[in-house]
Amino acid sequence: MTNKNTADSIAEAGSNATLKANVLAEALPYIRRFHGKTIVVKYGGNAMTDIALQKSFAHDVVLLKLVGMNPVVVHGGGPQIEQLLERLNIKSQFVQGMRVTDADTMDVVEMVLGGAVNKDIVTLINQAGGKAVGLTGQDGSLIRARKMMISAKDDPGQKIDIGMVGEIASIDPGVIVALEQGGFIPVVAPIGIGEDGETFNINADLVAGKLAEVLKAEKLVLLTNTPGVLDKQGNLLTGITPRQIDDMLEDGTLSGGMLPKISSALDAARSGVKSVHIIDGRTPHSLLLEILTDEGIGTLIKSK
Repeated sequence: MTNKNTADSIAEAGSNATLKANVLAEALPYIRRFHGKTIVVKYGGNAMTDIALQKSFAHDVVLLKLVGMNPVVVHGGGPQIEQLLERLNIKSQFVQGMRVTDADTMDVVEMVLGGAVNKDIVTLINQAGGKAVGLTGQDGSLIRARKMMISAKDDPGQKIDIGMVGEIASIDPGVIVALEQGGFIPVVAPIGIGEDGETFNINADLVAGKLAEVLKAEKLVLLTNTPGVLDKQGNLLTGITPRQIDDMLEDGTLSGGMLPKISSALDAARSGVKSVHIIDGRTPHSLLLEILTDEGIGTLIKSK
């Protein structure tokens, strides 16, 4: 009986080793194809709040860097902002997926995004063996912003003031390029700076999309709390076109927090980013599954 158990253990170990070898062999052509390419990753949702997923994400980013790719991380921090606002008895309000941001809320946004969350992500990546550097849009005049006004759904001519929320006026990628060339992994908080030095809260999906355009990234990957883009029946759409997206917006299939993701994904695809994916950040190693395997996961946004 002992001999049989030993033989079974040896066979199982051999099977596991073969499986690992097959996984590495499958990854090789993708490593070759994307070597030296920039990959912009929007990091948010459960992947930011679950400890195991945090570590998984950090290891994925470091591995991509070590095999020759240039990951750039843009992070959100909605749950963390919400927690601190609740503790301070500041009520949250959203308009078309955008957080209404008054002066008190902006103070919290800067504290959370530019401080705690950014530093936590940098620490995680460094602990996983990478060399990460935290930035906000203020550093090196990375993100120039202006005040955003939202068009009312029922009357596009009517503009809604949502406070200190910005839209991107321009991006100067110089500091990102310098960090990439130095072997560092940039971690960007989505805070922009206005003409008069005022700060603006900018949706992280929009920052990731615009940064991918400016950097001429190979890929833009948006981590979410869903398997990807879903139809009305809840089925995953593995590939969608702008025309299909327009139809889904019109019939209300897409709404809320998915709106800025879809908007940034479409703009990036139309502006030269070769592939844009919305994937499930709740899946361990979702980044590696998307970039280094044949199947991939989530939804591909096609440019046409």
